[in-house]
Amino acid sequence: CCMKRICKGCDLAARKRGMKDCLFCRTPSPDNDVDKLAMIRARVEKKDPAAIKLLGDLYYHGSLGLQKNMRRAMELWTEAAELGSIEALYHLGDAHFFGGEGVEVNKEKGADFYTKAAMQGHVQSRHNLGCYEGEKGNGDRAVRHLLISAKVGDKISLETVKRAFMEGLATKEQYAEALKGYQDAKEEMKSHDRDKAREVKKILARMES
Repeated sequence: CCMKRICKGCDLAARKRGMKDCLFCRTPSPDNDVDKLAMIRARVEKKDPAAIKLLGDLYYHGSLGLQKNMRRAMELWTEAAELGSIEALYHLGDAHFFGGEGVEVNKEKGADFYTKAAMQGHVQSRHNLGCYEGEKGNGDRAVRHLLISAKVGDKISLETVKRAFMEGLATKEQYAEALKGYQDAKEEMKSHDRDKAREVKKILARMES
């Protein structure tokens, strides 16, 4: 369909109202892999960066009947990034930072992609940059990155700043700043439906374990 995404809370609220089609374009959701893939490819033909990035994900995981193909995934992520997909930049960062089938580890190149994504607001990329700077021994730069991601609601970044404080690598003031920013961000994002969606996710996880 249009490839637009909504949060889990909004999705749950829509399902409660019996709305199972796309909330933006009202396209019925496909019920089989062949139709799902055809819908995605139709958007890819229209140069939709979200669809191109998603097709790259499917090749990476070998999903919807596609054979796993890292090279093809990289090509699609690169195209999606050039068309403006921040998530594609993040995936390219991961691919180079950690390596994979046919992709050599190149942390510097991976960090370049993380930087491009972080500059456009990608939280996980910002967190990863903080960890990378920490690995290199650049404590001040690491904490600055982690403060940014913690203050937009990233719990792992907050915990990392706390650990840095406990180890003497961050100041008490920096941890207090990260904690307040995190709490403020979570308060702004509060939603009854999101809370219910998290509860449902936890229940399903317990049932599967």
